Amino acid sequence: MNMALWIAQALLAAIFLFAGGMKLVVPIEEMTKQMPIPLPDWFLRFTGIVEVFGAIGVILPWLLRMRPALTPLAAAGLVIVMIGATVYTLAAGDFASAPIPLVVGILAAFVAYGRWRLTPPSTRS
Repeated sequence: MNMALWIAQALLAAIFLFAGGMKLVVPIEEMTKQMPIPLPDWFLRFTGIVEVFGAIGVILPWLLRMRPALTPLAAAGLVIVMIGATVYTLAAGDFASAPIPLVVGILAAFVAYGRWRLTPPSTRS
């Protein structure tokens, strides 16, 4: 189970580092051109920051064994982000793309539950 969780964490980190990094680097005009329902500039940048911090939080605390309880919290935060992404995709009428954020959200929920309940951090003596 630990190996499956690490693979899921690495995949989540890669996805959210890329997605969040793009929201921080790409000009707002370019991003809003591709959106059926434009979002405010500040919201796109905020979402990018949240995604980058979520990607870092899903890996580093557990890896460094420094406050490992932050890893399932970061994954739970990413679940919330993916719920919003799924709702936005459905509201935009793009039903074919809606399963993508849904599956990523389920993967984040797996990490959150797995790191919280299935493989809790070991306590040091």
